[in-house]
This record gives sequence, C-alpha cells and structure tokens, in this order.
Amino acid sequence: MTQTPAHERIAKDVAENDVVLFMKGTPAAPQCGFSATVVQVLNHVGVGYKSVNVLESVELRQGIKEFSSWPTIPQLYVKGEFIGGCDIVREMFQTGELATVLKDKGVKSA
Repeated sequence: MTQTPAHERIAKDVAENDVVLFMKGTPAAPQCGFSATVVQVLNHVGVGYKSVNVLESVELRQGIKEFSSWPTIPQLYVKGEFIGGCDIVREMFQTGELATVLKDKGVKSA
C-alpha cells in the first residue's frame, strides 16, 4: 500500500492518541446515526478521545477504509489497535468487553 498524505495523517492520529474515532461529523454534530451511537458509547464510558471528521476530505474518507481494510465509518482505535465500527463497539459496550479493553490497555475512563 502506498503511503498517501491521508494514510500518514491517520497513522499519526492513531499513534499519538490513546483513543481515536474516525466519524462522519463531530461529536457535537454527528452526521450519521452510526457515528452518533459510537459517540454516545464513548461519552457514557467517560473516556477521552480524539475525533476525526472524515467528511473533511474524500482522501481521508477513502484513506481510513484502506488503512483499516474496513469498509464502513465510524471506526474506533484504542492504543493503535483497530477495534471496529458501530455494531462491534455497541456490542462490546453491552457485554462489558469495551470497558475491559480500555482498562487492559491502560486507558482511563470514568
């Protein structure tokens, strides 16, 4: 895979932040229901995170799909590891697995 500026930005965001959510819109104004759901989950568990609005550029929106080999947005990363999209994050939250992953990786939550 060729490194594009979008891939470099994504890699930098994932490396420099414990929790990164690539989403449509912003936490205050999500532009899709799936992004809104993941924002609600992260806010509920009380974890700090960086959000990246993939609607800012076509390169970023396409780049994140290539970066993770995952076709949909939102995408959640914790300590550099791709966790999943909306359905996976919601399921992990409901089973308590998300809290365990955050704790095991040393990410502080409320």
